[in-house]
Amino acid sequence: MKRAIVVADSSREECRKLCNMLESWHYQAVPMHSLKDLDEYVENNQCLAVILDVDTVAVDNRAIGMLSKKNPDIYLLCLSESRFHPELQEAIGNYFYASLNKPVDPDELSYWLNSIIENDQ
Repeated sequence: MKRAIVVADSSREECRKLCNMLESWHYQAVPMHSLKDLDEYVENNQCLAVILDVDTVAVDNRAIGMLSKKNPDIYLLCLSESRFHPELQEAIGNYFYASLNKPVDPDELSYWLNSIIENDQ
């Protein structure tokens, strides 16, 4: 079974754009719009990665740490317009596999997804 890539973004339009990009690359993309929905989904489904827009989804170090510890086989990618998030310093340093800037550079995202697939094998 192919594991999904979850896109967590409270902006439905931006979430759909990123999911469409992933689907055009033949990934199974799943849109989520809240941390609660994300937690429920990853608890009951196999996921390869979560792309989490920290600008739109309300998260903190504790929530990201719990998500990562409960699901250690899921790669977390941080998505943000800002390069600096002092309130998420612990999470970014310890739990995120990579940080991506918005708007998403398709080449950069493709690089990180290929890296995840290589590490996952």
